[in-house]
Amino acid sequence: MFKRSFKSGREASQRDVAMTDSQHRVDKSARLMKKSGSVRDRDHHHLTKLARLQRSLAGEEAERPPSGGARLSEKSLAPSPIVTLTVGREGRLFAAHEDVLCRSPFFAAALSAQYMDLGADPQMARRIALPDEEPEVFSAILEYLYKGDYYPRLLQNKHRGSWELEDSLPASSPGRSPAVGGGGGRSPQTTHLTGGGRAVNGGHPGSPQTPAAVEATVYLSSVGQYLLRDTVIYCAAERYGLEELKRLSLRKQGLQAGIDVGTILRSAQYCYAHTPDSDSRLRAHYLALIIRCRKTFKRSGTMQAEMEQCGSGGVYGEAGGKLFFDLFVAMCNHLDDVIDASNARTPKTV
Repeated sequence: MFKRSFKSGREASQRDVAMTDSQHRVDKSARLMKKSGSVRDRDHHHLTKLARLQRSLAGEEAERPPSGGARLSEKSLAPSPIVTLTVGREGRLFAAHEDVLCRSPFFAAALSAQYMDLGADPQMARRIALPDEEPEVFSAILEYLYKGDYYPRLLQNKHRGSWELEDSLPASSPGRSPAVGGGGGRSPQTTHLTGGGRAVNGGHPGSPQTPAAVEATVYLSSVGQYLLRDTVIYCAAERYGLEELKRLSLRKQGLQAGIDVGTILRSAQYCYAHTPDSDSRLRAHYLALIIRCRKTFKRSGTMQAEMEQCGSGGVYGEAGGKLFFDLFVAMCNHLDDVIDASNARTPKTV
């Protein structure tokens, strides 16, 4: 009996061990199957994303022109070609990058026309001639295209809360007299220009002649006169389609002072001759300047001579007539405003 019971217990123990091993193998197989299933799901997910990305790229390539993308890639990697420009009557040479010049609609159209002309000489490609342009003026245009400004630069004086021109003398410095200009009109004294075009103090006989730090004028060989540099640059910006440069030059011109009456009148007539009637910003600047400094202009023999010779076939043709007619209208409007303001302060009587 003892042997039988011991044998039964041993058999039961063996059955328990076998069942435990079988359960362990089942659990291990289930874990392996679950793990392999998750790996297959993850791989399937990655393959699905990869296939979707490939289909997307294939669709983009199908929509993109086969040669357009290549040209764009080559253009973005290649350096910008150099354009040679001959400026002025003497043919002074300038060089500039094509992408910089094309910021101007004028030069973009000129270069595009060269590319479209299939019969053009390859040796003459990327060459632009500007025989009527002044080299000094074009140099300022090129400086603006590269740097966003031209000398003298416009600087902000944070201490005084104002804008100033680079290298300009303060208004209160010795040798700088208040005169006709952006901040003038407070005194009948004017500064005059020497033969070289540099402004010097000429308010009183025998006064020391102190040259201004910034050259305000430029000599134009086409008219044989000195004109305000910012006015000439404004008109050049009009030709080249640079609206932001027009605003910059107008702002700089408002900071100029110490300019004689003759230079102002010649520059105003040049402005009328080289800007369209639809652009009145620079014209309005000159009209307001003459009205504000009317005491100086009223006593000026230059003003009288210019008005008497107006329309007599001068350098600017009809520009002088338009200038003085607009000045007459502006003076009338100014007088009407003064009368209206005066009537508003006094009681009306019948």
